[in-house]
Amino acid sequence: MYAIRLGDDGAELRPLEPWHAQEFLAHLERGREFINQYIPFGSKAVDVPTAREALQRYADLRAADTAALHGLWLDGTLVGGVLTLNFDAANGTCEVGCWLEPAATGRGLVTRAMRVLIDWVIDQRGIHRVEWVAAAGNEPSLNIARRLGMTRDGVRRQSHLHHGVRHDLEVWSVLAPEWRQARAAHSEH
Repeated sequence: MYAIRLGDDGAELRPLEPWHAQEFLAHLERGREFINQYIPFGSKAVDVPTAREALQRYADLRAADTAALHGLWLDGTLVGGVLTLNFDAANGTCEVGCWLEPAATGRGLVTRAMRVLIDWVIDQRGIHRVEWVAAAGNEPSLNIARRLGMTRDGVRRQSHLHHGVRHDLEVWSVLAPEWRQARAAHSEH
């Protein structure tokens, strides 16, 4: 349907839909342990039917206008993605998130894709507050929030149970006027 180039390195942002189940499963198998360090994303997708179910769940959420899932492809291979969660257009709020397999880390893929996604939610959908929520120990994720110019709002102490461990969650955000101002300042340079 669409592919947005994210630079000259073969990176693209595309819809991630149920018909990608086989490719999604292969991607999860390559990165499952890494991806699931802090979040259970895709953990129930263990074969093609369950991978399709996971993608269908997000397709249904997109149809309900409460979430959206987008894949990151590098040289034609699915390597991760970005998404909106808790999307509430009426209140002008949403959460954004990401996941990536290890082979694709360190290239700025998520940061570039997230800039496209945040531009879209603010400029096209009228979102005023964009949140980023990550486990306090997930430094790569927290670094993305920093690179995006988000502000650390606070910590939800021991609010996320994952692998039998309670993790603190850091909440970061950017407001639409801040995002537009930073984007304008960046384009002037």
